[in-house]
Amino acid sequence: MRYQRVGDIVIVRKDLTEEEIKKIVEKTKCKSIVKYVTISGEFRTQYIKLLYGEETETIHKEHGCLFKLDVSKIMWSQGNIKERERMAFISNKRETVIDMFAGIGYFTIPMAKHSKPFIYAIEKNPVAYKYLCENIKLNKLKNVAPILSDNREVKLGKVADRIVMGYVHKTHKFLDKAFSFLKDRGTIHYHETVPEKILEKRPIERVKFYAEKYGYKIIDYKIHKIKKYAPGVWHVVLDVHLER
Repeated sequence: MRYQRVGDIVIVRKDLTEEEIKKIVEKTKCKSIVKYVTISGEFRTQYIKLLYGEETETIHKEHGCLFKLDVSKIMWSQGNIKERERMAFISNKRETVIDMFAGIGYFTIPMAKHSKPFIYAIEKNPVAYKYLCENIKLNKLKNVAPILSDNREVKLGKVADRIVMGYVHKTHKFLDKAFSFLKDRGTIHYHETVPEKILEKRPIERVKFYAEKYGYKIIDYKIHKIKKYAPGVWHVVLDVHLER
């Protein structure tokens, strides 16, 4: 029986029998079991069915970090666990980082805790922003400035050594803003969902177009496969190092 555990809540993809529920509760000691019915909307809102228990808010621990969230309102992707770990150790205390789609702090929290740069964490979903602020406090971080806004409305200037674009729906439409944040030399971590046949081509072509538009050249880049998003479609991250 496949399930995902987030804190002390278990998430399943199908209805369960009473016997199956009993086995999961005995094995995991969870306080609730929920079934995801659908995920929709700009903010990837969860629609769930409670199969056991009543609570949907929990604190999840991962890579030495604490993440408070409500699984009925906030998405948690187990498939991104390796990328969250990779990003935790990719920066350093000399850098300024902008996380353009911070959510509850998926990348911001581990990076701030382990790499210790200064991070501007931008999130426009008020529910996710609330948990982002709580998670900054939970992890006792002083090097994160949360910003409640659409990142296209944020005016910070060219302050970023590193930019995280952890969003996969038409992410290229936010590259104009990313380059307005980037210093003369820096790194962009660009997420995208892309058909496998053009996986090695489309992400870098899109970033190259905007790089040339703003007078940057690509020093080097690497594409990382995160997980299958749909049949024949991958969620990837392009690490691209630029200068001008």
